[in-house]
Amino acid sequence: MRMDVALKNPADLASRLELSVGERLLLVDPPDSLRDLALGERADGGETRIVQGRAIRTVKEDYGRVILWREERVGSQAVLEGIGKRIEPGGVVWVVVPVKKIMGLSTPAAHRLDLNDLVRTFPPDGWTRDRETRVSAWHVAYRFVRGSQPKPARHRRG
Repeated sequence: MRMDVALKNPADLASRLELSVGERLLLVDPPDSLRDLALGERADGGETRIVQGRAIRTVKEDYGRVILWREERVGSQAVLEGIGKRIEPGGVVWVVVPVKKIMGLSTPAAHRLDLNDLVRTFPPDGWTRDRETRVSAWHVAYRFVRGSQPKPARHRRG
């Protein structure tokens, strides 16, 4: 599904989301405008990988930065947990969700992902929510920083 969103002040947004920081950036379900902004900011270096949320399990590497764009609550828990497993200690996750009580989105308000869903996935004992920024007229991004403790080992089925 291709979608686009008018970003608020793209040059300033690139700085606030720290798109040029770090060696590895993972974009999950970005709209075209955010994808293009990130690729433009990172043109001089650093790996940028773009995946769809339903394919998060195909990502085997760890990333220092992840940006997830997600409106719908349905299926989000698996994507959020998948991202949590693929972020380096001290890494940053930005999750872009719809602003509360906004009209004009195709996702009904009752089915929208919100901050409460994110706090349940990224609990305070392992994560710190330290920033938020407006991304578009209809979207806000919340930043979560993973604690510096090592990640739990992944269990593989034999």
